[in-house]
Amino acid sequence: MPELPEVETVRRGLVRFAQGFTISSAQDLHPRLLKNTSIAPLDAVVGGRIKEVNRRGKFLWFVLDRDVALVAHLGMSGQFLFPRKDRPEPGHVRARFTLKKGFKKQELVFSDQRTFGWLSVEELIDGVPTSAQHIAVDPFDPAFDRAAVIAKIKSRKAAIKSVILNQEIMSGVGNIYADESLWRAKIHPEIAACDLSVKKIGSLVDAATEVMREAVEVGGTSFDAMYINVNGESGFFETSLAAYGQEGEPCPRCGWQIRRIAFGNRSSHFCPKCQVR
Repeated sequence: MPELPEVETVRRGLVRFAQGFTISSAQDLHPRLLKNTSIAPLDAVVGGRIKEVNRRGKFLWFVLDRDVALVAHLGMSGQFLFPRKDRPEPGHVRARFTLKKGFKKQELVFSDQRTFGWLSVEELIDGVPTSAQHIAVDPFDPAFDRAAVIAKIKSRKAAIKSVILNQEIMSGVGNIYADESLWRAKIHPEIAACDLSVKKIGSLVDAATEVMREAVEVGGTSFDAMYINVNGESGFFETSLAAYGQEGEPCPRCGWQIRRIAFGNRSSHFCPKCQVR
């Protein structure tokens, strides 16, 4: 599933190629495309000029010059793509938009092979769409309160990995960057959050911020064609992963083999020497 770095990469691409354009047509091509809480059909955004493209955690939204916004969640395989003549036609297209600015016209599609992603027409409350009101700010948001987030994490009795995956505490972190952050902070994924010191939790928050910033700089992590940016290109952070997906490989820090354990419905990767429980 795309996490903060991947969604931020997509947002930046949309800002570059779509901001300032007017949506002249919008086609809903799949019965599960629209979120069931959408207040209007997809074509309600036709005629709206894209003023900004914003993000909170893994949620994206197009700010329009009207009272509603076009909101998107990429799910596991959702992609915004600008079709190009030198690339194959996008498959699994669930929505198609025509964008115009002056004499310039271009097409934007929303593709989603697994169909867990969605679009929605929503009102904004204090600049944030209704479906993202419960989502906490992420470390790159100016409103991020590091001390308050550390206190919330410290108050939880659950395993630290499940706590940092909680999007209502600190948004944007998914399975990939949780494993990487815990590895960098030398914290075992199953330790109870409340058993960690404030200083140790602070190092974890900082590690999460650092690893996601590095991933954004290289376009995120692409294991397959499920995640690509708006130009159809892959991210390159996969080559920098120290823990996630590295089962059996030597730990870059100490040389011990990275282990994988079941963690809820996911897997968790860690170094048994560096990350002692």
